[in-house]
Amino acid sequence: QVQLVESGGGEVQPGGSLRLSCVASGFTFSRVVMCWVRQAPGKGLEWVSHIDLTGKTTDYDVTVKGRFTISSVNAENTLDLQMNNLKPESNALYDCAQCYKASFVSLVSERGSGTQVTVSP
Repeated sequence: QVQLVESGGGEVQPGGSLRLSCVASGFTFSRVVMCWVRQAPGKGLEWVSHIDLTGKTTDYDVTVKGRFTISSVNAENTLDLQMNNLKPESNALYDCAQCYKASFVSLVSERGSGTQVTVSP
């Protein structure tokens, strides 16, 4: 059974940083593509970034490129998202999931319960 548990969210001021983590279990972590997605209040699900854990190749939405960094520790089944220079438009519930290798929402698995990121002055 796939389980994904996100953590690391919180409230920061614009320009601040947060590091999100996702601990995965129930599947062979190192052989899949994992992604971060987010959903702001009243909006649809948005793809943020993905990493192909076989070769560690990554991709980012243009709105976060240069500010967010996705990484993983395969031996620990952990996926991270370092978020720097956060902006108010980053306010959302962030989830990790298994994904297809695409630059849009393309989930293979259910999402975790999510971790809330709030950016406010």
